[in-house]
Amino acid sequence: MELSDESSSVEVRSYFVRGRNALLTRARLSDLYLDYYLHQGQHGYAHRMEHDTMLKEALAALLLYTASRPWNEVAAWTLHFEAQAVNLFVAADNPRGQIVGQIFTEQVKQTGRNLFCADVVRGNQPPGRSFVEFEGEAVKSAVEWFYSQSEQRQARFFEIEPEDYVMISAQPDCEEGWIEALTFEDVRTLDMREQLGFLEKRVYRWQCSCNETKMMDVLTPVLRMDAEGLFGDEPAIRMACPRCGARYVISRAALEAHVNGKA
Repeated sequence: MELSDESSSVEVRSYFVRGRNALLTRARLSDLYLDYYLHQGQHGYAHRMEHDTMLKEALAALLLYTASRPWNEVAAWTLHFEAQAVNLFVAADNPRGQIVGQIFTEQVKQTGRNLFCADVVRGNQPPGRSFVEFEGEAVKSAVEWFYSQSEQRQARFFEIEPEDYVMISAQPDCEEGWIEALTFEDVRTLDMREQLGFLEKRVYRWQCSCNETKMMDVLTPVLRMDAEGLFGDEPAIRMACPRCGARYVISRAALEAHVNGKA
C-alpha cells in the first residue's frame, strides 16, 4: 500500500570505475528506512530488531543491484535462513521506481539449507528464476555469493557510513582480484583513489501496488470453493500483503459483492 504521494524518494547513482572495468552503485537509504518504519506504524506491526536489520540490508542490496539492471526489469529476492526459520522477501520495480520488503517468521518451511531465490521479469519476456544455496547467517555474504554463482561475476557490498551503501560489481574484463582485495577504507575513499565516471541516476521509493481490491481478487477463488471455511462465524477476516505487510480487513459482505460483480 502506498504511504502517500509524499513518500520520500531515494537516489541511486551509478559510476563506471575507469581502468578497473567495474560498476559502482551507491545510495543513502535513511529516507527509505523512515518510510518503511512509518509503514509499520500505519499498519500496526513491528519486527524484531535483528530481523529488521537483515531486511534493511536486503533492501539496500536489491536496490543497488536493480539500479545496475535494465530499465524495464523487475526483480524479487527471497532469502531463507534455515537456522533462524526466517524468510526475507524484497522486490524492486525499475519502471515504477518502487521497492518493498517483508519478513516472515511464522510457518516458515524448513528446507535443511539456506536458500537464495531470485526472480526477474524483463519487459514482455518470460520470467526467470534461479536458486542458490549459501552458508552463514549474513545477508551481505549471501548476496555476494549469489552474484558469484547466479550472475557469474564478482560483487562486493559495503555500508560505508550508517545507512549509506556501495556495491561494486565486475564488468567484462574486470580484474576481479582488485574487487576481492578491496577493504572498507578503500571503498570509503574510492573517489580519491580511482577515476569514477558518472553514468546515471535512478529514483526509487517505498511503495507497493497492493490495495483492497487486489486482496479480494486473491480471496475470490477461496470464497467460491469454501465460503464457510474462509469466514466461519466471523463477519470479516484479516489479511496482510505478502510483499509489504500492509494489513487489510475484508468483510464477507464486501467480498461477496466483489465476487458477484465479477460474475
